[in-house]
Amino acid sequence: MEFMTPAERDQIKSRLDELIARRPEISLRIAEARALGDLKENGDYHAAREDQAMEEAEIKRLEQRLSNAKVVEEGATPSDMIFLGATVRLRDTETGEEDLFKLVGEATGDLMAEHVEVTVSSPMGESLLKARVGETVRVDAPRGVKRFEVVEIL
Repeated sequence: MEFMTPAERDQIKSRLDELIARRPEISLRIAEARALGDLKENGDYHAAREDQAMEEAEIKRLEQRLSNAKVVEEGATPSDMIFLGATVRLRDTETGEEDLFKLVGEATGDLMAEHVEVTVSSPMGESLLKARVGETVRVDAPRGVKRFEVVEIL
């Protein structure tokens, strides 16, 4: 089972709807390429078929994620404890630097966000889950052990 926020669920549904809406477009591309003749040396046909296969695989993956997802609604978790969807300010105990982190089900890859996305299944995500303000969490990172103090839950 995968945990996700309502926003993550909506984003996945939106992407799924977009892919499903493109099915007729890809079918039309395949039909037009097939009408050009010899399929053995028809690059347009093979490219369209490859696009179709990749998009169908993505549709199945997204449908599977949604069917196995547990959506964590806001307010369903204690406000003084870090849970999925929480944005927290952490202080590196070594350097004293502070940064914002958001606990997510799956990273979106948004590099313009004001926070760093941390997945629940990552070492840092597992350490943060259920931590409270004032606690120091230990993260067994690939480059060694890091410690962060939970300064604030936003």
